[in-house]
Amino acid sequence: MPEIKSAGYSVYINTSIAKEINRFFRTAKDKYSKLFILVDENSLKHCYPRLVEQVEYFKDAELIEIESGEENKSLEVCAQIWSTLSELGADRHSLFVNLGGGVISDMGGFIASTFKRGIDFINIPTTLLSQVDASVGGKTGIDLHHLKNEIGVFSNPAAVFINSDFVRTLDRRQVLSGFAEMVKHALIADAAYWKKIIQHKPGDPDELEELIKISIQIKNEVVQEDPKEKGKRKMLNFGHTIGHAIETYSLENDAKKPLLHGEAIAAGMVCEAWLSYKVCGLPEGELETVTRFILKTYKGISIEKMGQERLLELMKHDKKNEKDGISFSLLAGIGNCEINRSANAELIKEALNYYTKEAKLLK
Repeated sequence: MPEIKSAGYSVYINTSIAKEINRFFRTAKDKYSKLFILVDENSLKHCYPRLVEQVEYFKDAELIEIESGEENKSLEVCAQIWSTLSELGADRHSLFVNLGGGVISDMGGFIASTFKRGIDFINIPTTLLSQVDASVGGKTGIDLHHLKNEIGVFSNPAAVFINSDFVRTLDRRQVLSGFAEMVKHALIADAAYWKKIIQHKPGDPDELEELIKISIQIKNEVVQEDPKEKGKRKMLNFGHTIGHAIETYSLENDAKKPLLHGEAIAAGMVCEAWLSYKVCGLPEGELETVTRFILKTYKGISIEKMGQERLLELMKHDKKNEKDGISFSLLAGIGNCEINRSANAELIKEALNYYTKEAKLLK
């Protein structure tokens, strides 16, 4: 079974992950007093039944269910869950299991890390996005008034268990959302991986286990070198300065069907690839390759309707920023990322215009 060693814990990747979960509990059988499992309606329906049949320790666990969606990644929901844990007698020797996608992993890790000053938690990510992004790195957090991950702490899980077969339960839109982070991993760190990515048919589960492992290895190597995002780890934010602004705008204004994280990040990567061309000398041919691939894979977003000034205002909240500037992680070439690069407002507006123009051309 593929096993990736991270900072004091292991990430296990396999379609028969229950064996590793059982082994984890056998090793720690006397360590935990109570077991709690955080789910949403999707992981409760599609993933929990499969695991509870195979993991005997889950049969006596207390289930805590929340509604899915980024809008529920809030302090209010955290407070409800903290209250539930107290009512159910959780103590400092309890174990919190996050069974779900990125919202569950991010928020569940934050809840566990702050309850009674911190209890152990494990992650069982069930979406492609959470498997390749939230599974390693120790970032936990919640949103504040639609500002992404504005509140959070660095806290590592006791273990992570990834079943790539869970991707079969997702619709294509969710798969593509996770795939965007895999595209990012290739662009910032591994030109050979990029070649595999552009040949992959998103959603083909038979190929995914290998690609998931490569993505996690890339992220893990970066995080191990820079766990608190003081330097190299910032490269993982390629596409996210503009992408998070687009995502936040959509969360504020598209109540019925906001953009998924990966959809916004895909648009952000096109914009920031153009900035890379202008600021870091990304070859024009590579800019065109990146742009075409992303815009053929992801439906174009009408970012011109969002208003450039509002998007710029949202970018100013990005955690990488220093003083009054807007910082970016940009590409000098495919597989080669530079951190702490800045761009002024006019250049960012040109990048947004570039995306709009190319999205219309490739429609």
